[in-house]
Amino acid sequence: MTWTSFHRRGEVLRDVTASANRRRDGHLPMELTGVAETFGDELTLLAALQLRWHTRLAGRIERELLAEPMELEDAVVAAWHTTADELPGVLAILDRERTAPSTPEISEALAKAAAKEHTLLAMMSGRVSTPDATAARIGAEIEDRARATYVVAPVPVAEPSGFLHRLKAVVAA
Repeated sequence: MTWTSFHRRGEVLRDVTASANRRRDGHLPMELTGVAETFGDELTLLAALQLRWHTRLAGRIERELLAEPMELEDAVVAAWHTTADELPGVLAILDRERTAPSTPEISEALAKAAAKEHTLLAMMSGRVSTPDATAARIGAEIEDRARATYVVAPVPVAEPSGFLHRLKAVVAA
């Protein structure tokens, strides 16, 4: 991958993330300019979005744990909430594809990613020390707790602006 293509991929992924976070409909924005040329197929784009989610979550967990909390699991859940607030559209896409995958390859890839995420949650919460099936099960319980206590952030609404809006405000006053 050349330096130019690396930067182009990052730029397109930022556009995809921004679009997904605005829309929050759970659909991959394959129609965006540059997506098909840069990522090629849905699996490759989903893998990039999964990696974005995972790295953001891992970073948020590290940040929460730096505050030296008394309850490690609470810190992990708070980090999950923060990540969900920052990447709501990405989470919606990943959730949709986990529950109704487009292809068997997507199903397999997202199942592996979920198991790794669950292991991360369990280990960082201090409930396990080895990455095994028990860690994946406990991590799934922590994710369930995070989802159950999560309050979805409202979709931001842009304030109308411009001459017409100001004129209407003056007339209404």
